[in-house]
Amino acid sequence: MSARDALGAASNLDWLFSLQRFGVKPGLGPIRALLTELGSPDERLRCVLVAGTNGKGSVARVLAASLMKAGERVGLYTSPHLQRLGERVQVDLAPEPHERMEELIGRVRPAAERHGNTFFEVVTAAALLRFAEAGVAWAVLEVGLGGRLDATNAVRPELSVITSVALDHTAVLGATLEEIAFEKAGVMRPGVPLISGVTEPRPAGVIARRAAEVGAGLTVYGKDFWGEDARLAWEGTSFTWRHPGAASDGVRVASGLVGRHQVANLTLALEAGCRLGVGLEEALDAVRHARWPGRLESFWLQGRRVVLDGAHNPAAARALAAAITELTGEAAVLVFGASADKDVAGVVAALAPVARRTVVTHAVHSPRAMAPLDLAALLPGATVADDPGAALEAALGLSRPGETVVVAGSLFLVGEARDRLTGDAGEDRPRWQ
Repeated sequence: MSARDALGAASNLDWLFSLQRFGVKPGLGPIRALLTELGSPDERLRCVLVAGTNGKGSVARVLAASLMKAGERVGLYTSPHLQRLGERVQVDLAPEPHERMEELIGRVRPAAERHGNTFFEVVTAAALLRFAEAGVAWAVLEVGLGGRLDATNAVRPELSVITSVALDHTAVLGATLEEIAFEKAGVMRPGVPLISGVTEPRPAGVIARRAAEVGAGLTVYGKDFWGEDARLAWEGTSFTWRHPGAASDGVRVASGLVGRHQVANLTLALEAGCRLGVGLEEALDAVRHARWPGRLESFWLQGRRVVLDGAHNPAAARALAAAITELTGEAAVLVFGASADKDVAGVVAALAPVARRTVVTHAVHSPRAMAPLDLAALLPGATVADDPGAALEAALGLSRPGETVVVAGSLFLVGEARDRLTGDAGEDRPRWQ
């Protein structure tokens, strides 16, 4: 059997994951051609685009939950997944099972092979097809990379959100905050409201100028609405949400999401929900019960609190370090692994000072992972572990009951560590994206 015939005989998910090696190809032509051939499922949906460097998954998740509380049927599309592909495609916050993802990808595959679509384009099209056929009222789509040329930007949103701008994916999006902000501003549409959480002056200026040029009505965190008086605990975060439509003394909000950085994310989701007609009590209830795996998520293991957080760029690492410092003073052990194409030194500089000891490892299924010995060169004195399971065992030996172990640096690493903490099988496939 030829290599081509062997690939054709493979499962649809095997074929899909094989596309990862071709990487990302920015541009909307191929995804638009694919969606047209599939019958334009995106045109049957009311869509929200959520872009940003950090926080966009949290905002998308909470907004989807808010719309559900309002009685709507909701599709949620996020990336990457932690443990299973179906996490990316959720109807009413239920991840799609393996069998349905196999069937969906099989339906998209013939057209995708003709158009030469990428892994992310295929999954995006499959999600939109699933949402249209499920009859969802709203599709909340987390933008994958940037915004202007991301596959999700092929849809026509009725609301856009930009959570934050920080240095990440600089080889594709640009080396400055202004360049990255311009790419993320590509989710704007004339006459379509934009809610922005970008507060740093230079990228905020780019967002404001582009909104004025495009004709997108702009609402800004810190100016038109904000959160204050935040209180943190491992059980979640509470704060006062203030905006012109609230009572003069504001609205007290409680959430299961942890960290001061979540205050901005949660208020963005609240503002977005209210803009789409979600009632105040429904929105507050959604925020109260929302969870987002792998983001300052706690487990208990032999008396230690094990915290999973996919902080993979310096801005996210600083937010994690701040939360650890405030909640527990320091981590007894940091279990660290990172993709080699990230600003690993910047992430290490933020996280190393809040950890007493460090264990370095790698996500076994990620070819992008930096070798543990190379990480050890950045973290003198670190213990080297061959895989996440061995790293957790080493962390137990370096800590005492009642102390905190933090697993961070890569969402791929967090996913594999979560497999071991939950007892789930996960996916035995290479993880490039």
